[in-house]
Amino acid sequence: MKPLAVLAAAVVAAGLAAACSPAPAEPDRSDAWTTAWSVPMQLPSEGFEPNWATDGFADQTVRQVVRVADGGTQARITLSNLYSRDELRIAGGTIARTVHGAQVQADTTRPLRFDGADSVTVAPGAEVTSDAADLRLAPFESATVTLYLAERTGPATFHAQGYASTYRAAGDHIADREATAFTEATHSWYYLSDLEVSGGPEDPETIVAFGDSITDGFGSDNDGNNRYPDALAERLAADGTPSTVLNAGIGGNMFLSDSKWFGESGLRRFDRDVLSKPGVDTVIVLGGLNDIGFSEVDLPTYKPNPDVSAEQLIAGYRDLIARAHDAGITVVGATLLPMKGAEYYTDTSAAKIRAVNDWIRTSGAYDAVVDFNAVMADPADRERLNAAFDSGDHKHPNAAGYAAMAAAVDQQAL
Repeated sequence: MKPLAVLAAAVVAAGLAAACSPAPAEPDRSDAWTTAWSVPMQLPSEGFEPNWATDGFADQTVRQVVRVADGGTQARITLSNLYSRDELRIAGGTIARTVHGAQVQADTTRPLRFDGADSVTVAPGAEVTSDAADLRLAPFESATVTLYLAERTGPATFHAQGYASTYRAAGDHIADREATAFTEATHSWYYLSDLEVSGGPEDPETIVAFGDSITDGFGSDNDGNNRYPDALAERLAADGTPSTVLNAGIGGNMFLSDSKWFGESGLRRFDRDVLSKPGVDTVIVLGGLNDIGFSEVDLPTYKPNPDVSAEQLIAGYRDLIARAHDAGITVVGATLLPMKGAEYYTDTSAAKIRAVNDWIRTSGAYDAVVDFNAVMADPADRERLNAAFDSGDHKHPNAAGYAAMAAAVDQQAL
């Protein structure tokens, strides 16, 4: 929300003329940009299922579909080459409204330009934002971003677990309306980190859901948009308080340790994935389960897996809270979910979860608390995820579970 400034000296100077003036108009949002969709970037890796990140692209068109949480009359995108070793050459791109799958709506395809040019080169470790494109999008509508990568890219900066289909075609197909050429698909996003809109009717609250795979949406339906942040945005809109809810979850992410598989630690990426987003009002913090659980399992993908204590996690939470408060952001702490029956679960991990959750509930360190653990637990065994909400691995919710999590967030806390 924009702060309301009352300048008493100016009112006195204006005198009676000011008193008789008409009420000021609503702020013009035509030039104000809101992040309507974003996703954290990761190192190229094999991920949880086959993807194209390690091989990259050459003479191929990549078509990516994202659902925006806020609407407007203009759109622009940000492309990230953060973790790539090579320059990224975008030979051309378009943005359009989505029909279904890789098909786009007739007469809505707009060229993506960068400082007026049809192509752009992004240096390793850098990012670039496109010019504004005239494209009307409604809240919860899907937009399709299509990029032609003519030259070999090398391994690609990406987000592994998108739970949304990304499509690929041989050659240049950025202007295609139909899906015919797009014969391959994965469930990851490549290079695309943000989509912003301007010209919307309101200046919405912006909430960032920050965490690991439970925030990212493991166990939700591919192309279903039923992760808990999605469900929260829909619930707030239905309640008459529409808000932009951004998903800053990474599957497997840890709070205190970096991983080539699961991204930089939560503490290291917090500034980039939360504090740098424009207009953030609130962050919901849900994380630490992997820090606790990885040390209980001896698998290559779970390394590094140091033995992390509840006290170390709590110190990390305190650091993150302080940084958010310094930025003027409200911080909501979320309790860790039960996971009895999962490969992480031992007497040791269960004790750490209880200690962390007790601190989240009682310390007063957070501005507010959402007790996901209490909502998601089996009434007959509070250490176990309710079977109605279990995706099948005993630690990740299904779509019904994510809806229950969204319903548990106190609107007043936001």
